[in-house]
Amino acid sequence: MKKISTVAANEIRNISPEKLTIGLDLGDRSSWYCVVDEGGRIVLEQRVSTTGKALSEVFGGMPRSRVALETGMHSPWVSRLLSGLGHEVIVAHARQVRLIGESRKKDDRLDAQTLARLARIDPELLCPVKHRSRQAQADLTVIRARAGLVRTRTALVNTARGLAKSYGERLRGCNVRNMNPEKAEGLSTELQAALEPLLVALQSLSEQIAEYNERIETLAEESYPQVELLKQVKGVGTLIALTFLLTLEDPHRFRKSRDVGCYLGLQPGRRNSGQSEPQMHISKEGDPYLRTLLVQGAQHILGPFGVDCDLRRWGLKLSERGGRSGKKRAIIAVARKLAVLLHHLWVSGEVYEPLHNSRQSAVAVAA
Repeated sequence: MKKISTVAANEIRNISPEKLTIGLDLGDRSSWYCVVDEGGRIVLEQRVSTTGKALSEVFGGMPRSRVALETGMHSPWVSRLLSGLGHEVIVAHARQVRLIGESRKKDDRLDAQTLARLARIDPELLCPVKHRSRQAQADLTVIRARAGLVRTRTALVNTARGLAKSYGERLRGCNVRNMNPEKAEGLSTELQAALEPLLVALQSLSEQIAEYNERIETLAEESYPQVELLKQVKGVGTLIALTFLLTLEDPHRFRKSRDVGCYLGLQPGRRNSGQSEPQMHISKEGDPYLRTLLVQGAQHILGPFGVDCDLRRWGLKLSERGGRSGKKRAIIAVARKLAVLLHHLWVSGEVYEPLHNSRQSAVAVAA
């Protein structure tokens, strides 16, 4: 990408200091921005390199403006950069802005124009989201990196087992954490030779995942004491608690704890029209990895090793009357209630009582 030309730099300096709105369509190598004035007239359209230096040169010379951009790979650091330059930054939810996502005229320049015009009229039309801080993103990257290794290990284990079965043999053991070359000792010579590098790689991955586990424990202990509040719930470990804290970051961004379930996509969607109120699946919006962890926590609570608590009792009753898919629905419902409970403990700092509701009901009946 070439350096910003003198003509373009002069155009930026000559922009009127009136209230401006800027639409920025981010790309991996270059981005397109569109500047409109209060009347909706396009003042300037230009392409800029998607680098910190280029963006600082362009937007650092502009008067304080409202800048709208879509969520994406570069949106977290770009939004922090533009906020640091004094601009009002609005990060639009890419999946919700249908004028862009479902447009038949898909073009970077037109997308930037659409972002600018929507932000000028009403920012709420962009369904704005809030990116987490730089430190929270860095800490969450440790968890994401571990998750990537776990997915890779699972894929390699499935590959090794599939290859062995296709040869008429089976690998010993079913614990992926202990998968190593020794598991292939009972296989034929030619199959051992073929799978040995794969099993060595699996052993190395398990060691690296164990190192990540130690880093996550240390991080939670040193920087996030609130993790202990969330770990009061049996079935919630350090990984779930820390991921929950880092993903939400600010507990007071929600008016009430019930909103967390909807934010994480664990609430059924709605498509009501007239007398029609169809039952829909959960929306699956929000962070998919945290949603997966909450579902795993719910499975433990409802499983054979789950301790007796209000959440378990409620989930088991729900699964009994839910028909053939009752257990699946109960797991999702418990995951939603678990998210609400964790947020409540985080905000209030209360001591968790597993059978609080049951005891209150017993007292009311006795009275």
